[in-house]
Amino acid sequence: MAVLHALQAIAVIALSKAVTWPVTTTFLTQDTLASEIAGRPVLAMSTRTIFNVNLGYVIAAFFIMSAVAHTIIATVYRKRYEADLKKGINKARWIEYGISASTMMVAIGLLSGISDISTIIAIFALDLIMNLMGLAMELQNQGQKKVKWFTYWVGCLAGIVPWIIFAIYVTGTNVYGSGGIPTFVYFIFLSIFLFFNSFAINMYLQYKKVGKWSNYLYGERTYMILSLVAKSLLAWQVFSGTLRP
Repeated sequence: MAVLHALQAIAVIALSKAVTWPVTTTFLTQDTLASEIAGRPVLAMSTRTIFNVNLGYVIAAFFIMSAVAHTIIATVYRKRYEADLKKGINKARWIEYGISASTMMVAIGLLSGISDISTIIAIFALDLIMNLMGLAMELQNQGQKKVKWFTYWVGCLAGIVPWIIFAIYVTGTNVYGSGGIPTFVYFIFLSIFLFFNSFAINMYLQYKKVGKWSNYLYGERTYMILSLVAKSLLAWQVFSGTLRP
């Protein structure tokens, strides 16, 4: 897994053209002309670009994060990792997902037309919380005969909010703007949304011990495959849509 993630990171950086997206901040400022007409201070919303990000580097970043995490797990962390699996927990998974999956959501946000840094931070934080709730779910249910689902549902709630934000931005573009969002972006929304939901379904099946999921290791392998496929799908859909030279 480390090799597959690393090779794709290298490929994205090597093959992609440089496409930058603005990251902005919105703030209140005095509208000079309106203030002169009104004879009093009139405040207005203004937007300023604070920096630009290379979308190719954002895509490569979540591959690199996964490659580093898998390398650590396969080497210096291996004994702890295998011991945790026997207890039905994988702390490293949720920490890695919390960073890499949240970066994926930022990339999707940029493609949706989201540039405000406050919104980007909120999207990253909500997805991070969702994954930390996965860790909390596993910690909370250690040695428990009856599964406690509260943290699971909190995680699902945190995880769905970024998708609602994406939907609002896309709807706004179609209703109030030119409706110029490329078709491939809609395919990204659908495919990655389905895969993100698959992680929650995988956890649900693990704790319900349905069929093969009664073996925790089967769920672990499923997580690894879902992670690789979801990242690959997002990366190469973005590449074919915007990063291809």
